[in-house]
Amino acid sequence: MEQALYVRFQGTVRHLRGHFPGVFVLANELAAQGKLTEEQYRFWRSNNDWYDANYINPTDVDPNIYNPDVHPGAVAWFKSSARDLIKRVDGYLSLLAAHGVVCRRLESSNPGRIIYEDENQIVVVPL
Repeated sequence: MEQALYVRFQGTVRHLRGHFPGVFVLANELAAQGKLTEEQYRFWRSNNDWYDANYINPTDVDPNIYNPDVHPGAVAWFKSSARDLIKRVDGYLSLLAAHGVVCRRLESSNPGRIIYEDENQIVVVPL
């Protein structure tokens, strides 16, 4: 059996645009809605800052990467080799679970047509 090259953590409920949002979007929404406890907010803020400092935000490279008119359904996947980035997702999963937000882990060797790639991640449009 072929080893999955990519990993994604996403919710189980579709967003208005029809895709399943990733854990960062889901956590950011809870924070924006003021639903996080003080401790959860500190975790969210410090870990978002860590991710911002340690990997490229694809929208900084291409502001239209997630534009639904340009790239319908575009979503990001970690490369399975990005272990340091992936292991920090557990805290987000715990935060989301505390608010009843169910997430799942997906693994794939071909999650879609790659429209962005760097050393840690890809952004794809599903096939």
